[in-house]
Amino acid sequence: MSNEQILVNIGALVEEERALRQRTGGLLPEELARLAELEVQLDQAWDLLRQRRAKTEFGDDPDTAAVRPAAEVESYRS
Repeated sequence: MSNEQILVNIGALVEEERALRQRTGGLLPEELARLAELEVQLDQAWDLLRQRRAKTEFGDDPDTAAVRPAAEVESYRS
């Protein structure tokens, strides 16, 4: 997956997240679960993009970057 493809994926995830957050009247349990999934997927996608950019910057192959487990990216501090 290229950086551009990752950015397109991030855009789609953000759009879906925004649509859920803008719903009035509260979210159903399955929508809350989907929102939580979206947050994790976004964290993973941003992490993958950062890995690829770092590898490129230091002369490594960006295609060797991999999606890290949710538990790992969710434990990062901002």
